[in-house]
Amino acid sequence: DKKAVTALEVTDDCYVINSFSKYFSMTGWRVGWMVVPENQVRVVERIAQNMFICAPHASQIAALASMDCDDELQANLAVYRRNRDLMIDGLKEAGFIDIAPPDGAFYVYADVSRFTDDSRAFAAEILEKAGVAVTPGLDFDPARGHKTLRFSYARSTADMEEGIARLKAFMAAR
Repeated sequence: DKKAVTALEVTDDCYVINSFSKYFSMTGWRVGWMVVPENQVRVVERIAQNMFICAPHASQIAALASMDCDDELQANLAVYRRNRDLMIDGLKEAGFIDIAPPDGAFYVYADVSRFTDDSRAFAAEILEKAGVAVTPGLDFDPARGHKTLRFSYARSTADMEEGIARLKAFMAAR
């Protein structure tokens, strides 16, 4: 919901590697971009030239065109906003009370220490019993991740509603 800023507005000592996959709904197109300090552009170009030539021409054209599709992008944002709100409300209703609201991503982190001290086993249990895939926090934070799960809301709203309903039923039966 906040205005996007470039990382280089915050510091000139950062590298951002991104893709068109989620925001532009272009998964599989294998096209993206980098934000690097000005004095590192040529270095990064030389490294890239030795790793690959370029993304396929059709992917480049599609990526450029996607940047001019403001109405569609705003519609995507509206879906993500709705899904985020559904996810946060649904997680709270399911008993996940300590939630880190997202700030620029498609994920919600929830503290699960009330339920387990093993987020990996808990994620496996949710997948097995509820059919909902979540990611253990250990994949992102080796020190504290054992007590967190990451929930993605980058699916259709219908999928989100179904997943949340299954998660609530799983937690109620647990």
